[in-house]
Amino acid sequence: MPPLLLCIWLVSLLALFWFDPARDPKASAALWVPLTWFFFIASRSPAMWLNFSRSGNLELALEEGSPLDRTIFSLLMLLAFSILVSRSFQWGRFVSQNPALVLYLAFALLSVAWSDFPFPTFKKWFRDTGIYMAVLVILTDRNRLEAVRTVLRRLYYATVPLSVVLVRYYPNLGRTWSVWGDMEYTGVTTSKNMLGLLCLASGIFFFWDTAARWNQRRDKRIRRVILMNLLMISMALYLLHLCGSKTSTVCLILGSLMIVAAHSNFGRRHVSWIKVAAPGIFLLYLILNVGLGLGAEMSKAVGGTADMSDRTRIWKVLLSVPINRVLGCGYQSFWLGWRIEWVWSRLTGDDVFEAHDGYLQTYLDLGLIGLGLVSTFLIATYRKICRQLDEPLTPLVSLSVGVWSFLLLYNVTEAALGGGLLWFTLLMGSMTVPKRVKVPAHAPSPLALRKTLIPKVVSDR
Repeated sequence: MPPLLLCIWLVSLLALFWFDPARDPKASAALWVPLTWFFFIASRSPAMWLNFSRSGNLELALEEGSPLDRTIFSLLMLLAFSILVSRSFQWGRFVSQNPALVLYLAFALLSVAWSDFPFPTFKKWFRDTGIYMAVLVILTDRNRLEAVRTVLRRLYYATVPLSVVLVRYYPNLGRTWSVWGDMEYTGVTTSKNMLGLLCLASGIFFFWDTAARWNQRRDKRIRRVILMNLLMISMALYLLHLCGSKTSTVCLILGSLMIVAAHSNFGRRHVSWIKVAAPGIFLLYLILNVGLGLGAEMSKAVGGTADMSDRTRIWKVLLSVPINRVLGCGYQSFWLGWRIEWVWSRLTGDDVFEAHDGYLQTYLDLGLIGLGLVSTFLIATYRKICRQLDEPLTPLVSLSVGVWSFLLLYNVTEAALGGGLLWFTLLMGSMTVPKRVKVPAHAPSPLALRKTLIPKVVSDR
């Protein structure tokens, strides 16, 4: 297939960026930095895009990484840090206002000390720290809500339609074959599960944006925005149907229901019901799955298999790997070195590179301490959300409620804790960020102020 359709997609994307009815004309140019970073998170790394390859030697890539990726991510990190410095970001206040998140990141850095691969572990931690700074660039914008909307809208404008084009017309880029010989749809991502994650993240964003604007639907511009949202939701549902991700489908429904409840009159009158519903659904799942052993029946009820697509066998093998149960293997270091071959030798024909469980993956990397810190962060985040629910409802709060409510459930069969689209979307809606220091444009410089005050002091004497 000639690149004509890709050219049409690119022209259409640029036109959409410019003529988008939801476009914020005052959007800061600095938002292109986090947008670029999130594009690579949502799709493929720069090296994979430029080489038009999916993975190459994955085992070596996980340990050594790509020089091109390091260069691009380091540049983005430098730009994000420079933007925060120019905005006089108050690092001390940020640390004091987000202790749970800071403790998790500090422990992840400390894990370099006991990792079998200290340098690769540090490189992964350093790279991910840059992503947090990219999120702070969004949250320190003068209009936080519109900054979040602008970045996520542009991100999904770029990735969702492109996934449709690749899946339909460029099968060598948008499809792949599993180790079992089955064709899988991947779109701009690297696997069908990642495509399901993209559909989930984009679907929940456009649904949330529609719900937040629904009361203004009589306005002509808002109607165009809602129609565009519905078009993007339909694309996401189409891709979600192709990739067949049951987890993403269930989570999308759950998150949408929570957002509707948060914006409904009933939900505003009974806020306590919403506060209880989000963690209550997850606790109910644990009781049914762990307490009553109904996990297989629930999986088959949503169209899955009794073994959750072979995940139960993978979890059993991963739990038998000899590791430090308290400290783990080091931040994102489990899938390095001998442990890969150890797992593969016991999973014949299934060369996995992920635990398919966010809690298990955190345990393997950072042990029981890391799992406890992540749990503490999730609890602290939900407490912030609950406090904000008691106040007049703001759009970002309803987004946080929707994402938090299904993030717990999503990580039972997929890994999305500590990184990825869902993790950083939750941070954008709930993380506490110090307000920007406003300096009046007419304020005198310190030198001019000094020259003014010194004569006054002398005259007073």
